[in-house]
Amino acid sequence: MAIRPALALVAHDKKKDDLVAFAVAHRARLGAFDLFATGTTGGRVIDAVPELSVTRLKSGPLGGDQQIGALIAEGRIKGLIFFVDPLTPMPHDVDVKALMRLGVLYDIPMALNAATADLLIAHPDAFLQT
Repeated sequence: MAIRPALALVAHDKKKDDLVAFAVAHRARLGAFDLFATGTTGGRVIDAVPELSVTRLKSGPLGGDQQIGALIAEGRIKGLIFFVDPLTPMPHDVDVKALMRLGVLYDIPMALNAATADLLIAHPDAFLQT
């Protein structure tokens, strides 16, 4: 059995509805990935699209962002979809910045909003090139 590429799903609180809508709209394409998500985001995606297999990690502020960062550093996660809320201060902003830094450092496809995520998911081969 071929190993499926892994994709991380993360969303700030005010962007969780947008990420759930993205998962519903792209359920068929997302089904081709091993999905990892931070705690609350993962739970919301599972509730909306129960046929997707999502590994839930800790909530972002409780270490979930760092868990995803570790999976990126290990080469396991091949893409990151992180719906960022640029208007709300985040108490764990350093973790968010560290996660994005690892995405850049390991040169994985990374979408920070719905428009870019739509483009990225339309080209799943992009996740195989890293």
